[in-house]
Amino acid sequence: MAIFKVVTALMPFKWPRMFEGTGSSLDLVRHMADAGHRNVLIVTDAVLVKLGVLEKMKAELETQGVKYVVYDGVEPNPTVEQIEAGYRMLMENGCQAILAVGGGSPIDAAKMIGARAKNNKPVLKLTGLLRVHKGMIPLFAVPTTAGTGAEVTIAAVVSDTENKRKVAAMDIRLLPTAAALDGSLMTGLPAHITSATGMDALTHAVEAFVSRNATRKTNEKALEATQLIMKHLETAVADGSNLEARQKMARASHLAGIAFTQAGVGYVHGIAHKFGALYHTPHGLANAIVMPHVLDYSLPNCADRLAILARACGIGDKGADDVHLARAFIARIRTMNEKFGIPTQLAALKATDIPAVAKSAIAEARFTYAVPRYMNQRVAESVIKNLLPTQ
Repeated sequence: MAIFKVVTALMPFKWPRMFEGTGSSLDLVRHMADAGHRNVLIVTDAVLVKLGVLEKMKAELETQGVKYVVYDGVEPNPTVEQIEAGYRMLMENGCQAILAVGGGSPIDAAKMIGARAKNNKPVLKLTGLLRVHKGMIPLFAVPTTAGTGAEVTIAAVVSDTENKRKVAAMDIRLLPTAAALDGSLMTGLPAHITSATGMDALTHAVEAFVSRNATRKTNEKALEATQLIMKHLETAVADGSNLEARQKMARASHLAGIAFTQAGVGYVHGIAHKFGALYHTPHGLANAIVMPHVLDYSLPNCADRLAILARACGIGDKGADDVHLARAFIARIRTMNEKFGIPTQLAALKATDIPAVAKSAIAEARFTYAVPRYMNQRVAESVIKNLLPTQ
């Protein structure tokens, strides 16, 4: 993995221009207009449209003289068919740029729609590593959840319903042109979504921090993200109108996104991706359920790293050794899950599916993730069995 670490460090990441704070989504819209984009496809989901989240941005587009059409057909774990439908709308209306508003699913779908338009290839032909050769049309992102960090990731996950799997396009050309972190758009999120997406961001930060591909820069961002989440997530869940907590969580998600984009993730994601493909489990919820079990397994090889996170967050006794602090950190994650009503097991999991889930997670991690401790089939199955619902 040392070669991959060097390659990642040298990759020419062109991070999006960022707008941050209350009302920054409108600043982003004005930036789009100033850049000369006069016909835009808005990619979002039906729930956000119904809640009126887009209204101020639509009004600002009209003020700036920018035409737009709204594609709100994206659902959690966007499918090839949903992406193709958005692509058809973009082409039929002659849109020159995309404004993605939503969680990870609308932003991922928007990336693939933009790549589809620029490369003129079927969606699945664009998945894999560095296959988006011509990039994508200009994409501007407004995350409405603090979890995925999709506005700064080089990946877009697609559900291949025909083959019951999730696949990802991974290419530095999938980074948006600009994005806005506007915590005011997140104040209406229900507690269960706030907690699941927040734990998703924590998974990104922790897996990036314990990765063998971690660098000084990714460590700094993952550490800050972890501190922000540990300090502000419970407040955001308990009081969704708390704007400071929402804005801090938006920043945490953003930092964690940058960290894992460069350092990678691990088995938590490998297992969670298969749960999403098989059972349509929301990604953040799946990560939250899986994370403590994978960290328990990984602890012998990353106790020192988890201990650093524990000390930075004030978790555990100051004088305790690394192993005790690492266990205290994992225990805090379990406590947070319990407070948030996140189950310890996955109700949909079937014993007969465990070998396939394990095989998929192992295949995803191999040559991709620099995890602290690798699994074989037997070990992976034993970890996943802990998630079986009790009778």
